[in-house]
Parts: sequence; structure tokens; C-alpha cells
Amino acid sequence: MRTWALPEHIEDVLPHDAQKLERARRIALDLFASHGYELVVPPLLEYVDSLLSGSGHDMDLATFKLVDQLSGRTMGIRADTTPQVARIDAHVLNRQGISRLCYAGSVLHTLPSGLGKSRQPFQAGAELYGHSGLEADIEIQQLMLDALRAIGVSAVQLDIGHPAIFRALVDLAGASVDTAEAMFVATEAKDIPALINLSQSIQPSESADKLVKALLALPTLYGGEEVFARAASLLPTDARITGALAQLKSIYAKFSAQGVVVSIDLGELGGFNYESGVVFAAFADGASDAVARGGRYDEVGKAFGRARAATGFSLDLKSLLPLIAAGSTRHAILAPVTEDADARAEMAKLRAAGEIVIARLPGHDEHTHELGCNRELVLVNGQYAVVSLQNS
Repeated sequence: MRTWALPEHIEDVLPHDAQKLERARRIALDLFASHGYELVVPPLLEYVDSLLSGSGHDMDLATFKLVDQLSGRTMGIRADTTPQVARIDAHVLNRQGISRLCYAGSVLHTLPSGLGKSRQPFQAGAELYGHSGLEADIEIQQLMLDALRAIGVSAVQLDIGHPAIFRALVDLAGASVDTAEAMFVATEAKDIPALINLSQSIQPSESADKLVKALLALPTLYGGEEVFARAASLLPTDARITGALAQLKSIYAKFSAQGVVVSIDLGELGGFNYESGVVFAAFADGASDAVARGGRYDEVGKAFGRARAATGFSLDLKSLLPLIAAGSTRHAILAPVTEDADARAEMAKLRAAGEIVIARLPGHDEHTHELGCNRELVLVNGQYAVVSLQNS
């Protein structure tokens, strides 16, 4: 007998988990809508130059590509929805003021993003366009935390960082574009030996040596409020760096006051190397990796002809399934297959009231337990009534 195997890190979502996934999707989208975020549904694939515009090399590597049989152009299957939503805001909607958009759907990665990760995450997220102030970043971070709580993820910790600090350092050090890209990856991975090796390509000088030391220190600048004092002593005085640290201090104060555990991580640079401002990630008990990520990405819209201040977040609902409880078990009602108008009217009434009513197909009585039925619709004294199912 042939075994129908799926590709590695691609999986079916079976009924129990599919129910949890759909419930989480509805909760998230309803919450986004209640804050004024409008739903958009970008296509699963589009021309690759559009998918990759404004993003880094890592997005290119994560994207499956194929040739369009109609145009002969290269197309890509989205690895992240954020660039698509940025395109919709900048090029399709073309609004001048604030725009709040949200989405939910599958994305596809060429490789898993980590141990045990799926290559087909189910991504839900929200994006806020048109406001460059810290208020927008805080609104998005608050929405992320509220969404996780509403879905049922407990004990959430917020990690915050700012890639502008890293970019200021590589800029001041005169690192080449390729070196800066490689150092970005090494910093994200907290790979100090790789950073040391890469730093050797930077032209040595007294000022460059100090900047290299600051770059090597970034992955170690992680922790609580004490990180700010350590950063002040290790990082050079530069307006971009002091401005970034000031923003992180404001966010730290805001969410710490709510009782949220907040960690500062200056080696956290964002997911796909298109973030331009504050980046953040949420961690939760029982999860080995971040359960949600986001950040500011003001430069992405420029690729579509209109630079727009932008910040947003996304979460993989599939990865959250082990962390959230299933909804209460809903038992079904077994109903006869009949053209009796009274029976059909009663079935419609029960379904309208929220009951699950399943047709009792001939020859399957011994398998009714598989359907989760504990009651049945039967004719009693000339009227249809719901009674307990025998042996339920």
C-alpha cells in the first residue's frame, strides 16, 4: 500500500486543531476590527519583484519562485504578508492619512525558520500606516499583547530592540553593504565569533576599533532596565543611537507599568531585514521561540512609489495551537434523513440556535460515536423532539 507522504515541514491540520485555528483566527480578526483595522486579502502569489521590493536578502531566500505561464515573468509565493499589505497601502488604496489594515492567511517558506517549525505558517497580523510617532508603535504592540491574551496565550513577555542602533554603528564604521548584511545575520543569531571574523574586513583605525567593539557588544546587551546604563557606557554618542534608546525607554516604562515583563535586546534586529525602527517580539510560557513579532518598516512603501511611515506585527496561529486550550466540546444531534417538512423545520430551528445537527445516513449506526453525537431527533407522539441517544 502506498504511503502518501507530505513534504518535510508541511503538515495537515486535522479537525481538533483546525477548530482551534479557526477560533483563534476569528478572535484575532474581530479584535483587530474593533480597533478600526480593515481586513485585506492579498493574493497567495504575485510577481517576485513586487514581493521582494523593500525587503532584505533573507526574504529572497525564503521565497519559493516559479515562472508564470501567461507572462513568462518570475512569480513568488509569499513568505510574509507585510510587503503585500504595504503595497496595497502605498499603491492601491493611496490614502493620505492614517490607514489601519489587517490580514490572516497562509504563507510559505523555502526552509523552516527554526527547529520543529512549519514551512507553511498561518499568519495573522495588523499594520498601521501614516504615523511616524511612537504612539503608533505602542498601539501596535498593545494590540499584539491584547490579541495573544484574547486567543488564550498566557504569561506573555515583551522583548524590544531597535535596528537603527546597529545600522548607525555599521554606517559609522564604514562597513560595505555585503559586510553589513552578513553582520546583521550574525548579530541576530548572537554569533559573536562570526561578528569578529566579519569585523576584520572593516578598515582599521582608532574610531573604527571602538565601533567594532560596540558592534560586538550588541548581542550581549540583553536584559532589564540595567541595559540602558550598559548601552550608554559601551555605545558611541550619536543622535540615531540616543534617539533609539530614548524610544526604547518610553516603551519599557509604558508596558512595565501594566505589569508586563519587558526585556531589552539590542541584538534583536527584526525578522526579514526591512525594519527601520523599533522591533519587538512576544514570548510565552511553553514556547521555545517568539509567538509574535513586529516592528517599524518605513522604507518598504518607498519601493512602491510612496514612502509611508509604517509599523505592524504578525503571529503564526499554527504555532500557537499547543499553547491554547480547545473550546468546550460541542455534542451533535443525530437527525433522520427525511423529506418531512416538520422534521426539516425543526432541524433548521436547532441549527439556527447554534446546535450541530448531522444527518443519519443509512448503514452507519455503529459509527455514530465518531460524529460526537449524544442526542437524536425523533418523532414522539406525532411531534419531533430531541432525546438522549442510546449508548452515547
